[in-house]
Amino acid sequence: MTTAYIVDAVRTAGGKRGGKLAGWHPVDLGAAVFNAIADRNDFDTKAIDDVITGCVIQGGQQTMDLGRNAVLASNLPDSIPAVTIDRQCGSSQQSMMFAAQAIMSGTQDIVLASGIESMTRVPMGSTAMLYMKEGMGNYKSPGLEAKYPGIMFSQFVGAEMLVQKHGLTKDDLDAFALESHKRAAAATEAGHFKREIVALEIETPDGKEMHVVDEGIRFDATLEGIAGLKLLQEGGAITAASASQICDGASAVLIVSEQALKDHGLTPRAAIRHISVTAGDPVIMLEEPLFATEKALKKSGMKIEDIDAYEVNEAFAPVPLAWMKHVGATHARLNQHGGAIALGHPLGASGTKLMATLLGVLDATGGKYGLQTMCEGGGQANVTIIERL
Repeated sequence: MTTAYIVDAVRTAGGKRGGKLAGWHPVDLGAAVFNAIADRNDFDTKAIDDVITGCVIQGGQQTMDLGRNAVLASNLPDSIPAVTIDRQCGSSQQSMMFAAQAIMSGTQDIVLASGIESMTRVPMGSTAMLYMKEGMGNYKSPGLEAKYPGIMFSQFVGAEMLVQKHGLTKDDLDAFALESHKRAAAATEAGHFKREIVALEIETPDGKEMHVVDEGIRFDATLEGIAGLKLLQEGGAITAASASQICDGASAVLIVSEQALKDHGLTPRAAIRHISVTAGDPVIMLEEPLFATEKALKKSGMKIEDIDAYEVNEAFAPVPLAWMKHVGATHARLNQHGGAIALGHPLGASGTKLMATLLGVLDATGGKYGLQTMCEGGGQANVTIIERL
């Protein structure tokens, strides 16, 4: 079977809701990372076989095949096809996996996997809520209601269930949140994000500037400040500080075959060694990365000790904390440059965003193997294992 190689991975610096990227249309956010991939890598972009774009809230400015629109708005040739997919928060990690499968099968040689999400312009849940408001029904069919009576699937409920099930405390969550900001701040100050971030021009009250620093990082974060925030649910443990930040952003990963490396003189940064996706309980919802990782390690013949760096999406602090306990991982290797609590979680763009960061962590630490996973709506989880070359 043909090996799939990662040649490059880029992302925008995160923008807070209504913040520095609010002026960017999501189509143009996607076009910006596509252009960066083309500009940074010397090859004929007409050779790109397909663009696969992850996006969760596919409505308004993010509809009508968002990925194709981003291709048309970019400097890429109009002859390149594109498709937009939704596996909830794992959408662009799935776009990488579909790209890798196309390479591994030998049906394609160069695929651009990507993700786009403007949570400012197309708010989370808006597609479902707008239809319900207009009396056009909702996603929960009679058959689904019969199997899950009275349950409205909620990530917030799932996160609190994780806290209880895995014996976590609010203090655990607050301490983890502080560490996310500290690590993100340290990585920023050390310049570790420079290779992965695509600079975007933005308008500010003081004129135009380039957006190159993730807007959500609290460089002055303190445990006291985090601990003092209001609980999201009475009697719960989670606050806004221990949840991922709403974020605008886009990201892209160039995945190619060995033949494409030779034909275009490209240099690979990593080889994809394992891809898998699993599903479990849709009510607790966010727990599946624990079991998906177990299965991925078993199938790949690896142990968690073999992995030098792991990126586990910080949708909520209990997700990576429960994951660490379950798989026996060490905090020192987890989200070493910070996570979504500090850097933001632009839903469908987070999968390829995390890959850009994981590659940066492996480069900075000299690590060989990296693992990426994230929780997803419906109780699903993707796992990708790479080897830095």
